[in-house]
Amino acid sequence: MDHLFIANRGEIAVRIIRTAQQLGIRTTLAVSEADTDSLAAQMADDTALVGPAPATASYLNGEAVLKAARDSGADALHPGFGFLSENADFAQMVSDAGIIWVGPDPESIRLMGNKAAARAAAVDAGVPTLAGSDGALAADADVTAIAAEIGYPLVVKASAGGGGRGIRRVESAEQLPATIDIARAEAAAAFGDDALYMERFVDRARHVEVQVLGDGERYIHLGDRDCSMQRRQQKVIEEAEAPSLPDHVRDLIRSSSVELARRSGYKGAGTVEFLYDPARETAAFIEMNTRLQVEHPVTEFVTGIDIVAEQLRIAEGRGLSVTQDEVAFDGHAIEVRINAEDPAHNFMPSPGTITALRWPDGEGVRIDSGFVEGGVVAPFYDSMLAKLIVHAPDRDQAIAKMERALDDTEIDGVKTTVPLLRALIAREEFAAVDHYSTFVESADILLEKL
Repeated sequence: MDHLFIANRGEIAVRIIRTAQQLGIRTTLAVSEADTDSLAAQMADDTALVGPAPATASYLNGEAVLKAARDSGADALHPGFGFLSENADFAQMVSDAGIIWVGPDPESIRLMGNKAAARAAAVDAGVPTLAGSDGALAADADVTAIAAEIGYPLVVKASAGGGGRGIRRVESAEQLPATIDIARAEAAAAFGDDALYMERFVDRARHVEVQVLGDGERYIHLGDRDCSMQRRQQKVIEEAEAPSLPDHVRDLIRSSSVELARRSGYKGAGTVEFLYDPARETAAFIEMNTRLQVEHPVTEFVTGIDIVAEQLRIAEGRGLSVTQDEVAFDGHAIEVRINAEDPAHNFMPSPGTITALRWPDGEGVRIDSGFVEGGVVAPFYDSMLAKLIVHAPDRDQAIAKMERALDDTEIDGVKTTVPLLRALIAREEFAAVDHYSTFVESADILLEKL
């Protein structure tokens, strides 16, 4: 691999460029008209305009992105996360064009992209799953009987869903028919597929996940993460390794995740996600993400393994650089996502120019950002400004380091979620690992005072 085309923007584009530079790989970055002067554009060797500012006309325009990659002369393409990263048709187009796709095969993306099919694959691989419907619900299925067997409360999920979308909770049989109708309509509108399935709902569940790598011959895990601090099913704080996880649960989710990757002949980086029920000390499969995760830096901190570098090795057929026995875990890492949003006003996006920017520094502190002082936060894309990651010998020290790092963070010109992150990191429930995936909505945090 000599020339990498990066089909993304912001902090993940910067992240990929840095590893490519370390490996001596030339980079061309896809840019929209809004991103021609971005930090990532300044760092890349070349840029290629792929369309106007709106993502649908640029970063999500597969034909335009592929043409730009071809014209650049790149021999490989990294999709980052989001946008086209889990689009199996685009992955196939790239491969058919003779360009190396840095990611799993299109078949793996299709399999795991269909949540009902992924659940069936997980069952076959011995991955623990929740009580639920046997695949997608047929149009003539007796949903009332299926739901009664699963038990209430339950969740109705879009088979083609992702990112926390396409999920509706059902408390009783009376709510079920209307919820099914609404969910089908939402799924069709959001994903072009109205297929649904049902699963038992786990109250006060934690969200844990396992990072896996596969090269088609060898399959390993890089440990687990906890992503339970969420807001509206979007992750806010992530950490590695997952704290307060019983050994038998940790061993099971790690081994079964590797087996799922092995059974599917997985090539690349992937994440197997679970719901953990602390009351029962059991975990159950949610989905597998066939791409690089936003929270991958915490795993890199505790393992010392560059996951992007592993992706590039696997894609060009050189295989994994490490065996499972060589993977070691050191200390604890915590990541927070800093968004350009106003917590005091219902998290309204806050686009604009960053007039002042100061990041914390020091040993065990990492900033993954696509912005510098004077940069413009455009209103067209995801609102994430940066990821702040810290590493320390243990979790208590990591929490203390994150508190100091957030105090040392200064961002002016746009509103950010830094005050909310300070409040969450300082919560006793977080320190005690007594938080769960809906904790932010239920906690008595006075957002108007942040």
